[in-house]
Amino acid sequence: MTILANTFTTFDAKGIREDLSDAIYNISPKDTPFMSNIKKGQSTQTFFEWQTDVLATPDTTNAQLDGDDVSSFDVSSPTTRVGNYTQISRKTVILSGTLEAVDKAGRKSELAYQLAKRAAELKRDQEAILLANQAATAGTPVAARKTGALLAWLATNTVKGSGGVDPVYQNIPTSTRTDGTQVSFSEAMVKSAMLSAYTQGGKPEMLLTGAFNKQVASTFPGVATKTFYQSAVEETAIIGAADVYVSDFGTISIVPDRFQRARDAFLIDPEFAAVVFLRPYMTEPLAKTGDAEKRMLIVEWGLKVHNEKAHAGIYDLTTS
Repeated sequence: MTILANTFTTFDAKGIREDLSDAIYNISPKDTPFMSNIKKGQSTQTFFEWQTDVLATPDTTNAQLDGDDVSSFDVSSPTTRVGNYTQISRKTVILSGTLEAVDKAGRKSELAYQLAKRAAELKRDQEAILLANQAATAGTPVAARKTGALLAWLATNTVKGSGGVDPVYQNIPTSTRTDGTQVSFSEAMVKSAMLSAYTQGGKPEMLLTGAFNKQVASTFPGVATKTFYQSAVEETAIIGAADVYVSDFGTISIVPDRFQRARDAFLIDPEFAAVVFLRPYMTEPLAKTGDAEKRMLIVEWGLKVHNEKAHAGIYDLTTS
C-alpha cells in the first residue's frame, strides 16, 4: 500500500502537541515492615545504653518450716548494661533554579518531588541496615559511626546451617555472625527457634522472611490462613495481608521484607526492639553558591534491642 502524492502527514507537520501524562509511575517498594512495627524512642547521646535482667530459675525445693527463722539470704544478681551507637544517614539533592522554574509534567515543584523520593530512599536504607550483618562501631574522625544491626545482636535463639557462627560480644554488638552452609527453610526450623525463644521468656509475633522463603513458609502445615487482615492501625500493627502461622507458643504473622538478606528469617517480638533517634528526620538547606538549590535530608538513629533473647534468628536458608 502507498499514500497519494502530497498527502500531508504527521511526519511532515510541525507543532503537534505532545501527549505526556501528568503523572509519574514509580513501583519501587517503600514498605519497611521491621522499622514500621517495632517501637520508636529517643537518644540523648551517640552511645545509648539500657539494662537487661533475668529472674532466678524456679526452685522446686522451696518449702519452709512453720515458724522458721531466716538465717541466709538469696543472692542478688546485678543487671547487665548493654548499649549501641547511633549512626548518621543522609540523602542530598541539588538542582538548577531554571529546572525549578519551568513548567513540568507530573509535579509542580521538582525540588519537592526529589525530596519526597529521597525521604523514601532514606527509609529503605534504614530498613536494610537494621536487618544487615553490621557490627556496632564507635567511629573515628575518618570512619563513620555505625549502629549494631539485628544480625549482630541475636546470639541466643538461633537456628543455622553447618559452619554458621553467632556473634560473640559482651555488652555492645561489636562483631558480626559468620554465614554457614545454606539449607532449605522448613517448619521444623521455625518450631525450634520458637521453642528456644519461648524457653528464654520471649513471645515472637512476626516472622520476617525474604520473598522466596515467604513462599516456602506459605506451604507450612501450621499456616492457618492466607488472607489475614488487621483493620486497626496500631504501633505494632501489620497492615495488609499476611499469612498467619499458629505455633505451640502463639500466633505469628509471616511478613516478607524486600530489604533483608534473602538467606535470613527473623522471629520478632516488636515490644522488645526500637529505633531510637538522636536527631529526627530533618531537611537542611545547604549554602547557596550559585544558581542551584541544595538540600540535605539527614537523620541520626540507632537500633535498640531491649533483650535479644526475646527474638530468634533462622539463618543460612537457600534462596532459590
